[in-house]
Amino acid sequence: MGRRQSDSELGRFAFLALFLMGAIFCCMVYLFLSMVSNPNSITVDSVSELGENGREVALGSEEEDGEDGECCGGIEHLELWGDAVKWGSQFKVNSSEECCMACKAMCGDQGGPCLCDSWVFCGNRVACGLRFGECWLKKQKDTLEPDRKDSGDLVMWTSGFIFGEREGIVGLETEYGVLRIKLFPDCAPHSVAYILEMLQVPHYAGCHFYRAEDRGSFWDSLGNHVENAPFGPPFALIQGTLEAHGIIFKNIPTEVSHAVRRGSVAWIDSGPEFFISLANHFEWKKAYTVFGSVLPEDMEIAEKIAQLPSKQEVWSSINVSVLERPVDLWVRRIKSNS
Repeated sequence: MGRRQSDSELGRFAFLALFLMGAIFCCMVYLFLSMVSNPNSITVDSVSELGENGREVALGSEEEDGEDGECCGGIEHLELWGDAVKWGSQFKVNSSEECCMACKAMCGDQGGPCLCDSWVFCGNRVACGLRFGECWLKKQKDTLEPDRKDSGDLVMWTSGFIFGEREGIVGLETEYGVLRIKLFPDCAPHSVAYILEMLQVPHYAGCHFYRAEDRGSFWDSLGNHVENAPFGPPFALIQGTLEAHGIIFKNIPTEVSHAVRRGSVAWIDSGPEFFISLANHFEWKKAYTVFGSVLPEDMEIAEKIAQLPSKQEVWSSINVSVLERPVDLWVRRIKSNS
């Protein structure tokens, strides 16, 4: 059983309590002054990450911008037809991205054709009604000529394409050879839809390369930037237009932007001007819609075009190299995607 404290005991405990409170207050003041005088001690982890070989790099540097996340996009107000491999009436998901990923999951890891190469999702709750969330996974008879059932503002479906590792490859035919390009429909579906539309027109004119700048001494043969070298000019690219006579070009909406690497094929603004990069341009951040990539073994053709005779011009205070004779090009099917 406890006993009541006497007045003398209360006095001693009161003095001890005041002493402890004073000591704690002094410690808090010391810690506060230390943090103010050395702010980096608490912020270093929030402004940097470990890069290659464990060295610190500031966020926004080349190491970070070179990383591209996975994307899975489609085209609204478009309904693709085709043989169903999974019926939407029995398979519902929460978003078009989930529907797209379900189709991607049916692509094997061995580089063969995908069991699913197109998907159709109903995501407008009002228009879809009881069909809201339906995800139809389909297989096209021709991956480069998907069967379109309907399109327009009244169509309630969103559709997208999926290409396997060796599928979705088209050719840019020039007098110097064919540049085979692997298309990225999951990241740039509108861009790829336009390229596939061009394949259906057998005869057209107007597409050509008109600007060509080699890597100079600023980038090595693998496209890596040489340390302490400027970033141009020359800018290590060939540039042209994909606006063909007889094909109506509509500005491409903004799509997923990836880092520009050696071989990247990207629009300038909303097209139809485009370029093929001969180098890794991580300094451009993710400013361009990359809709495809030239196969590595065909980059020598792009390098050859970049070496053609050119003349110097100034565009918006920037020195550029313009081909003395433009190089015509045509978007073609290739005989084999293997």
